[in-house]
Amino acid sequence: MGTSVAVCLVFIGCCSNVVFLELLVREFPGSGNIITFTQFLFIALEGLIFESNFGRKKPAIPIRNYVFMVTMFFAVSVINNYSLNFNIAMPLHMIFRSGSLIANMILGIIILKKRYSPSKYLSIGLISFGIFICTIMSAKQVNMASEGSEDQGVHAFMHWLVGIAMLTFALLMSARMGIFQETLYKEYGKHSKEALFYNGFLLLFSDIYNHGVLFSQTTPVAVPVVGLSVPIMWLYLLGNTITQYVCIRGVFILTTECTSLTVTLVVTLRKFLSLIFSILYFQNPFTTWHWVGTAVVFLGTLLYTEVWNSVRAALGRPDAKEKKAA
Repeated sequence: MGTSVAVCLVFIGCCSNVVFLELLVREFPGSGNIITFTQFLFIALEGLIFESNFGRKKPAIPIRNYVFMVTMFFAVSVINNYSLNFNIAMPLHMIFRSGSLIANMILGIIILKKRYSPSKYLSIGLISFGIFICTIMSAKQVNMASEGSEDQGVHAFMHWLVGIAMLTFALLMSARMGIFQETLYKEYGKHSKEALFYNGFLLLFSDIYNHGVLFSQTTPVAVPVVGLSVPIMWLYLLGNTITQYVCIRGVFILTTECTSLTVTLVVTLRKFLSLIFSILYFQNPFTTWHWVGTAVVFLGTLLYTEVWNSVRAALGRPDAKEKKAA
């Protein structure tokens, strides 16, 4: 499966996934664990049947490496979802996670001893500045939304800071996982479906069970083909799980075709499409300064891709052919 197909999977799957995720967390903000559990269970069952042949197929990459990667992947998924319990609005959640380019570059310099061009450092600086603007404005919104005594306002702000700390930790761990995958593929070859399967196991049974009960108590909706009525939150969860699988499958295919920094770039661009949709469709609060920060992040992303050079080269090709013909 080629790079272009993988990119399509990422954009279609991940953007649709954000819609279902927001529908879930708007109704039950603490549902992060059951969301993560269902996603991992679906991936594990699919991989058990089609990839590992019910455990009979020996993995190409040693299991000990997958244990390390599964731990990171599980932690990133749970922490990102659980951070929504700490006054983190969905748009800020998406903008902040767009800082994965920064985390990836920093860890690439430290761990892989990579060096980048001045334009790359400038693009990362712009992305960092844009995220900083959006974070500061979201902090002000938290303070303004806090009603009651000064102690309650401080508590709400500290609660929000915990969410920011969780997002920061998940950002760094996600970047570390990307670099780890890149080094594994260089050593053992590219095995995206196998990697996707072994990134699939879970915990936190009590919280998952409680939210399963809550989901079952929501408004039932008739499913046309099956002819059954299913609680609406279970349908949202099914949609979230399938689209997350499509998204992750696309990302894992990309990791076998491109470097971790390029994969991060594609995911970052996808997040901005999701962000715009979230703001417009769900009418999430978004100030002028949020738009300024978003524009700066997007500008930094475009600068990183060197899109201007690509456009210039594309426009210059016809001229070159004319000169040769003359």
